[in-house]
Amino acid sequence: MKFSTTKVVATRRSTQGSSASRFLRRNGKLPGIVYGGKGEAVSIEMDHNPILLALKVESFHSSILDLELDGKSEQVLLRDFQMHAYKPLVLHIDFQRVDANTALHTKVPLHFVGQESCPAVKLDGAVINHVLNEVEVSCLPKDLPSFIEVDLSGLTIGHSIHINDIKLPAGVTIVLHGQDNPVVATAAKVGGSAADDAAPAAGAPAAPAA
Repeated sequence: MKFSTTKVVATRRSTQGSSASRFLRRNGKLPGIVYGGKGEAVSIEMDHNPILLALKVESFHSSILDLELDGKSEQVLLRDFQMHAYKPLVLHIDFQRVDANTALHTKVPLHFVGQESCPAVKLDGAVINHVLNEVEVSCLPKDLPSFIEVDLSGLTIGHSIHINDIKLPAGVTIVLHGQDNPVVATAAKVGGSAADDAAPAAGAPAAPAA
Protein backbone atom coordinates (compact mmCIF):
# COMPACT_ATOMS: atom_id res chain seq x y z
CA MET A 1 0.00 0.00 0.00
CA LYS A 2 3.04 2.23 -0.20
CA PHE A 3 3.22 5.39 -2.27
CA SER A 4 4.94 4.72 -5.59
CA THR A 5 5.95 6.81 -8.57
CA THR A 6 6.19 5.81 -12.22
CA LYS A 7 7.90 7.91 -14.86
CA VAL A 8 6.35 8.82 -18.21
CA VAL A 9 7.93 11.00 -20.89
CA ALA A 10 6.12 13.47 -23.14
CA THR A 11 6.75 16.47 -25.37
CA ARG A 12 4.60 19.48 -26.14
CA ARG A 13 2.31 19.05 -29.09
CA SER A 14 2.56 21.90 -31.59
CA THR A 15 -0.38 20.91 -33.80
CA GLN A 16 -4.03 20.58 -32.79
CA GLY A 17 -7.18 19.05 -34.19
CA SER A 18 -8.41 15.63 -35.21
CA SER A 19 -6.30 15.41 -38.37
CA ALA A 20 -3.15 16.18 -36.39
CA SER A 21 -4.10 13.52 -33.83
CA ARG A 22 -4.62 10.95 -36.57
CA PHE A 23 -1.20 11.81 -37.99
CA LEU A 24 0.38 11.24 -34.58
CA ARG A 25 -1.30 7.86 -34.16
CA ARG A 26 -0.18 6.71 -37.61
CA ASN A 27 3.36 7.50 -36.51
CA GLY A 28 3.23 5.58 -33.24
CA LYS A 29 2.49 8.59 -31.06
CA LEU A 30 -0.30 9.21 -28.56
CA PRO A 31 -1.97 12.63 -28.17
CA GLY A 32 -2.89 13.80 -24.69
CA ILE A 33 -3.26 16.71 -22.31
CA VAL A 34 -1.92 17.80 -18.93
CA TYR A 35 -4.09 20.14 -16.89
CA GLY A 36 -4.81 21.37 -13.37
CA GLY A 37 -2.66 22.75 -10.61
CA LYS A 38 -1.08 26.13 -11.10
CA GLY A 39 -0.04 25.54 -14.69
CA GLU A 40 -1.91 25.99 -17.94
CA ALA A 41 -3.38 23.10 -19.87
CA VAL A 42 -0.73 21.68 -22.20
CA SER A 43 -1.33 19.47 -25.22
CA ILE A 44 1.24 16.67 -25.30
CA GLU A 45 2.36 13.71 -27.35
CA MET A 46 4.13 10.56 -26.21
CA ASP A 47 5.19 7.15 -27.49
CA HIS A 48 2.09 4.98 -27.79
CA ASN A 49 3.31 1.46 -27.01
CA PRO A 50 4.84 2.13 -23.55
CA ILE A 51 1.54 3.71 -22.47
CA LEU A 52 -0.50 0.83 -23.88
CA LEU A 53 1.59 -1.57 -21.79
CA ALA A 54 1.44 0.69 -18.70
CA LEU A 55 -2.36 0.81 -18.85
CA LYS A 56 -2.41 -2.95 -18.27
CA VAL A 57 -0.68 -2.45 -14.91
CA GLU A 58 -3.09 -1.76 -12.05
CA SER A 59 -0.80 0.63 -10.17
CA PHE A 60 -0.48 2.92 -13.20
CA HIS A 61 -4.13 3.91 -12.67
CA SER A 62 -3.82 4.76 -8.97
CA SER A 63 -0.25 5.99 -8.42
CA ILE A 64 1.41 9.36 -8.61
CA LEU A 65 3.29 9.55 -11.91
CA ASP A 66 6.40 11.57 -12.68
CA LEU A 67 5.71 13.21 -16.02
CA GLU A 68 8.83 14.46 -17.78
CA LEU A 69 7.71 17.17 -20.16
CA ASP A 70 10.40 18.77 -22.31
CA GLY A 71 13.04 17.95 -19.73
CA LYS A 72 11.07 19.23 -16.71
CA SER A 73 9.39 16.86 -14.24
CA GLU A 74 6.00 17.30 -12.59
CA GLN A 75 3.76 14.95 -10.63
CA VAL A 76 0.47 13.91 -12.19
CA LEU A 77 -2.37 11.40 -11.92
CA LEU A 78 -3.91 9.50 -14.80
CA ARG A 79 -7.43 10.88 -15.08
CA ASP A 80 -8.86 9.48 -18.30
CA PHE A 81 -8.01 7.65 -21.50
CA GLN A 82 -9.92 6.57 -24.59
CA MET A 83 -9.42 3.25 -26.37
CA HIS A 84 -10.28 2.29 -29.94
CA ALA A 85 -13.51 0.26 -30.13
CA TYR A 86 -11.78 -2.97 -31.18
CA LYS A 87 -8.07 -2.30 -31.80
CA PRO A 88 -5.37 -2.29 -29.07
CA LEU A 89 -4.97 1.43 -29.66
CA VAL A 90 -5.07 4.26 -27.13
CA LEU A 91 -6.69 7.28 -28.78
CA HIS A 92 -6.12 9.97 -26.14
CA ILE A 93 -4.90 10.29 -22.56
CA ASP A 94 -5.44 12.90 -19.82
CA PHE A 95 -3.19 13.65 -16.85
CA GLN A 96 -3.93 15.99 -13.94
CA ARG A 97 -1.19 17.78 -12.02
CA VAL A 98 -1.07 17.20 -8.28
CA ASP A 99 0.04 19.58 -5.55
CA ALA A 100 2.04 18.05 -2.71
CA ASN A 101 0.12 20.21 -0.19
CA THR A 102 -3.40 19.72 -1.57
CA ALA A 103 -5.59 16.68 -0.88
CA LEU A 104 -6.64 14.77 -3.98
CA HIS A 105 -9.59 12.51 -4.72
CA THR A 106 -9.02 9.39 -6.77
CA LYS A 107 -10.10 5.76 -6.97
CA VAL A 108 -7.92 3.02 -5.50
CA PRO A 109 -8.35 -0.74 -6.10
CA LEU A 110 -9.15 -3.16 -3.27
CA HIS A 111 -6.99 -6.25 -2.75
CA PHE A 112 -8.72 -9.07 -0.87
CA VAL A 113 -6.65 -11.34 1.38
CA GLY A 114 -7.52 -14.29 3.60
CA GLN A 115 -10.41 -15.41 1.42
CA GLU A 116 -9.47 -19.08 1.10
CA SER A 117 -8.80 -19.48 4.82
CA CYS A 118 -11.85 -17.65 6.20
CA PRO A 119 -14.44 -19.74 8.11
CA ALA A 120 -17.13 -19.03 5.52
CA VAL A 121 -15.08 -20.78 2.82
CA LYS A 122 -13.09 -23.29 4.86
CA LEU A 123 -15.91 -24.54 7.08
CA ASP A 124 -19.06 -23.82 5.07
CA GLY A 125 -17.83 -23.88 1.48
CA ALA A 126 -19.28 -20.44 0.85
CA VAL A 127 -18.70 -18.25 -2.18
CA ILE A 128 -17.25 -14.80 -1.46
CA ASN A 129 -18.89 -11.99 -3.40
CA HIS A 130 -16.79 -8.87 -3.93
CA VAL A 131 -19.43 -6.13 -3.95
CA LEU A 132 -16.83 -3.38 -4.39
CA ASN A 133 -13.51 -3.67 -6.21
CA GLU A 134 -12.36 -0.09 -5.75
CA VAL A 135 -13.08 2.90 -3.52
CA GLU A 136 -12.63 6.64 -3.84
CA VAL A 137 -10.17 8.09 -1.36
CA SER A 138 -9.04 11.51 -0.23
CA CYS A 139 -5.45 12.10 0.85
CA LEU A 140 -2.29 14.06 0.22
CA PRO A 141 -0.23 12.81 -2.72
CA LYS A 142 2.46 11.45 -0.40
CA ASP A 143 -0.12 9.24 1.34
CA LEU A 144 -1.77 7.81 -1.78
CA PRO A 145 -1.75 3.98 -1.63
CA SER A 146 -1.53 1.97 -4.84
CA PHE A 147 -4.18 -0.33 -3.33
CA ILE A 148 -6.06 -0.93 -0.07
CA GLU A 149 -6.03 -4.36 1.54
CA VAL A 150 -9.28 -5.96 2.74
CA ASP A 151 -8.84 -8.78 5.27
CA LEU A 152 -11.46 -11.51 4.83
CA SER A 153 -9.83 -14.04 7.16
CA GLY A 154 -12.52 -13.65 9.84
CA LEU A 155 -15.56 -13.66 7.52
CA THR A 156 -18.30 -16.17 8.41
CA ILE A 157 -21.63 -17.14 6.86
CA GLY A 158 -24.25 -14.51 7.64
CA HIS A 159 -21.75 -11.68 7.93
CA SER A 160 -20.24 -9.12 5.60
CA ILE A 161 -17.29 -6.79 5.47
CA HIS A 162 -18.28 -3.13 5.37
CA ILE A 163 -16.31 -0.03 4.50
CA ASN A 164 -15.88 0.82 8.20
CA ASP A 165 -14.24 -2.57 8.78
CA ILE A 166 -11.32 -1.76 6.48
CA LYS A 167 -8.07 -0.66 8.07
CA LEU A 168 -6.94 2.40 6.13
CA PRO A 169 -3.37 3.63 5.68
CA ALA A 170 -2.40 6.73 7.67
CA GLY A 171 -3.67 9.95 6.13
CA VAL A 172 -6.26 8.25 3.92
CA THR A 173 -10.04 8.63 4.19
CA ILE A 174 -12.75 7.05 2.03
CA VAL A 175 -15.16 9.31 0.16
CA LEU A 176 -18.66 7.86 0.51
CA HIS A 177 -20.77 10.46 -1.34
CA GLY A 178 -23.57 10.24 1.21
CA GLN A 179 -23.55 6.46 1.65
CA ASP A 180 -23.53 5.31 5.26
CA ASN A 181 -21.41 2.16 5.48
CA PRO A 182 -21.62 0.20 2.21
CA VAL A 183 -20.92 -3.52 1.96
CA VAL A 184 -17.56 -4.50 0.48
CA ALA A 185 -17.81 -8.32 0.48
CA THR A 186 -20.34 -10.98 1.49
CA ALA A 187 -20.27 -14.76 2.04
CA ALA A 188 -23.04 -16.73 0.28
CA LYS A 189 -23.90 -20.42 0.43
CA VAL A 190 -23.10 -22.41 -2.67
CA GLY A 191 -26.28 -22.56 -4.73
CA GLY A 192 -27.74 -19.58 -2.88
CA SER A 193 -27.44 -15.88 -3.44
CA ALA A 194 -25.75 -13.04 -1.70
CA ALA A 195 -29.15 -12.00 -0.38
CA ASP A 196 -29.61 -15.37 1.34
CA ASP A 197 -26.61 -14.70 3.53
CA ALA A 198 -26.71 -10.95 3.43
CA ALA A 199 -24.80 -9.14 6.11
CA PRO A 200 -26.52 -7.28 8.90
CA ALA A 201 -27.56 -3.76 8.05
CA ALA A 202 -24.79 -1.23 7.56
CA GLY A 203 -23.14 -0.42 10.84
CA ALA A 204 -23.62 -3.91 12.30
CA PRO A 205 -20.41 -5.52 13.53
CA ALA A 206 -18.48 -7.73 11.12
CA ALA A 207 -16.99 -11.07 12.02
CA PRO A 208 -13.83 -10.65 14.13
CA ALA A 209 -10.61 -10.54 12.15
CA ALA A 210 -8.17 -13.35 12.58
